[in-house]
Amino acid sequence: MGKGAAAVLTIRESLEQLEQSVLSPYAALSVRSRGRDVPEPQCDIRTVYQRDRDRIIHCKAFRRMKHKTQVFLAPEGDHYRTRLTHTLEVSQIARTIAKSLRLNEELTEAIALGHDLGHTPFGHSGEAVLNHICPDGFAHYKQSVRVVERLEKNGKGLNLTWEVRDGIKNHRTSGHPSTLEGAVVRLSDKIAYINHDIDDAIRAKMFVEGDLPREYTDVLGHSVRERLNALIHDVIQNSLEKPEIIMSPPMEEAMKGLRRWMFEHVYCSDIPKAEESKAQQLIVFLYDFYCANVDKLPQEYRIMMEEQGEKKERVVCDYIAGMSDSYAIDQFEELFVPKAWKI
Repeated sequence: MGKGAAAVLTIRESLEQLEQSVLSPYAALSVRSRGRDVPEPQCDIRTVYQRDRDRIIHCKAFRRMKHKTQVFLAPEGDHYRTRLTHTLEVSQIARTIAKSLRLNEELTEAIALGHDLGHTPFGHSGEAVLNHICPDGFAHYKQSVRVVERLEKNGKGLNLTWEVRDGIKNHRTSGHPSTLEGAVVRLSDKIAYINHDIDDAIRAKMFVEGDLPREYTDVLGHSVRERLNALIHDVIQNSLEKPEIIMSPPMEEAMKGLRRWMFEHVYCSDIPKAEESKAQQLIVFLYDFYCANVDKLPQEYRIMMEEQGEKKERVVCDYIAGMSDSYAIDQFEELFVPKAWKI
């Protein structure tokens, strides 16, 4: 390069400059990230949040979500949501909101795609039983962080940026994300599951659309499509050019009311809980077996105990939490169901 010639920017650097010129002053810029626990060279074409998104999509825990329960355990039919399809719907809603508010779409997407990586087999019923039997307790949002920090890549973790991990950790109702992008995912998670769980419950013939309380549907809309459209527009309109992600009071109260109704009539009802006790007992059997037979754990989990000082109960919990519904059932059958004798 001749004397005085301008330096040639990499594609990543050009994208970072574009962020600074286009995004909202409240957006989390890639160049201002607090970075990774283990520093590493920058990519020449992807920003730090793009790299995080790609790492999550390619990790094993992400792929396993396709066979993890959302609400209905082992449903018959291809159209019921799984933990993976829920995650994709959250990502789509969150990206729509983030793009409209000129927030960092890559950061938003990375948080959304990673927020449920720590969920157990058999949905929240699996989470509840692990929380009961594990000495250190269990919460899926903490486990999601543990997955990306500790469990993926044979104990090396994904080495994600601080902002993505913060958003994953704080996606729960009581969470307080440090970025607006994390706040968008936190709200998008609720918007997604309330509406797609209504759709699944109607498909399961638990009720019909007209059974939903009119005091909520008159505000939110009288179909899944109408409610999603109304909620997303409301968040955007009330958060535009503001340093917070909020909804209008009437819309927020209606959404909370519909969520309470869903807990009473769907989440705690007999149909999705019909097999819950069996699923929870299955997890207890697996937990007790592996605690008593740690030599039967995969090598990567044994190494965590033998070389890295992890407690047995924690590692067994990690292994079971990572199972898909179908794999947990297969393991139970392999360990506890007698096989037919053949000559």
